[in-house]
Amino acid sequence: MYAIIDLETTGGQPTQDRITEIAIYIHDGEKVVDEFSTLLNPGRNIPFFITQLTGITDDMVRDAPKFHEVARKVVEMTEGCVFVAHNVRFDYSFLKKEFADLGYNYSRKTLCTVRLSRSLMPGQPSYSLGKLCQNIGIPLNGRHRAAGDAAATAILFGRLLAISQQQDPDSTRPAADTLAVVDANAPAGRKPETSKQPSPRKLKAVQEAIKTALLPPNITPEKVASLPQEAGVYYFHDEAGEVIYVGKSINIYKRIQQHFAVDYKSRKSIEFKNSISDITWELTGSELVALLYESHEIKRLKPLYNRKLRRSVFPAGIFLRTDENGYKRLYYGRADDHAQSHPLIALGNQFKAKGFLFHKVAKFNLCQKLCDLYKTQGSCFDYQVHRCKGACIGLEPAEEYNKRVEEAIESFTYEHGSFVVIGAGRRPDEKSLVVVENGRYMGFGYVDETFTARRFPDFRDAITRYHDNKDAQQIIRQYLRTEHKDKVKVFG
Repeated sequence: MYAIIDLETTGGQPTQDRITEIAIYIHDGEKVVDEFSTLLNPGRNIPFFITQLTGITDDMVRDAPKFHEVARKVVEMTEGCVFVAHNVRFDYSFLKKEFADLGYNYSRKTLCTVRLSRSLMPGQPSYSLGKLCQNIGIPLNGRHRAAGDAAATAILFGRLLAISQQQDPDSTRPAADTLAVVDANAPAGRKPETSKQPSPRKLKAVQEAIKTALLPPNITPEKVASLPQEAGVYYFHDEAGEVIYVGKSINIYKRIQQHFAVDYKSRKSIEFKNSISDITWELTGSELVALLYESHEIKRLKPLYNRKLRRSVFPAGIFLRTDENGYKRLYYGRADDHAQSHPLIALGNQFKAKGFLFHKVAKFNLCQKLCDLYKTQGSCFDYQVHRCKGACIGLEPAEEYNKRVEEAIESFTYEHGSFVVIGAGRRPDEKSLVVVENGRYMGFGYVDETFTARRFPDFRDAITRYHDNKDAQQIIRQYLRTEHKDKVKVFG
């Protein structure tokens, strides 16, 4: 049995918005056998643009039941049914959130008619419900109203079942049999009144559809199965071939499976998932190279859904300046506010940067005032409790104070000025090289087993140059602080 469901809401984010209308059509595989629809009072005003889209106004829902008043009926009607919707993630996510707010874990197997339509009706100019119904002659009365959309989806679903029946011409079984095994594994509830076994072909098609309901509509299980279980950078493309997201992993196959296993909540997340039409990748062999190349590609391609990463991954940092009295002064701040100064170390935000600097002040006996952590015209607090040697009021000579500043800097910059990180390559007979010269990231490259190098320039000449930036610096520092199997070759 199937529960074909459509919702209207106050917006696109289940965590913030509410349902204003619900419609449920129960389908036994041959026909609709039960239905229910009602407006719902969302407990908040309906945005004007939503009213323009759906026609549902605040006055219409004022005396309507609230969700908790119909929740039991929704559970009872859909018990033992596969949850079917056109773009099922959207409707299913909203219902799960409404039930979660009531302390109930609502869980159903799902089936997406967008995915089924793309598979069984290839070549359509659009798979949106309105345009698809128009192109294949399904009446849609009451567009963007729950009952109208659900009724049209029910007709579409019936046609999809009929097509799956036609694709198995040797079978005389009704299309409803396709779901018999699925229903047998569902919780007790509605069952199709048939004892016939489904044809293997139809059963496999529906089982695959349910199994892959979390995949983007344009991504097939075969595409996912073809992904490499190796380190590298991967790209999500839209229908036009444009890169819309760049990611990295030590196992591309597992990471992308994790992407698609997420039950997306917001409209933006759902749009992102539905926009993915192809996946490509570049193997790197090395995890460090994958991290560096991902950062480079995000900056180069500026993918639509990497918006947060287009800005600096580490927007704050620790900086160094020398004041008019010769004291070297560490301070924290936003990287954007100090565009002309390269941070000694980049950090996730100003809160982390401030905490990091407080830690170094305590460890290396530095002055809070000279590190901009204590605002005062006189001595800092640490001087008053005998933890500061008086640099804040000129009692400690700059030369003595600066030695401890340099020690602090050495503790969070590279341990060595010039070095090469030698890691795994893309093939067994290959190695990766990441080169840092005088504290600057130079780039990475690959060499085979015939490569020999005695001098630092030999390594530098074997790489492809990439831009040095605070993100690359931070990636290398953090990687070298973790456990890794790479070899680090140091040059004086």
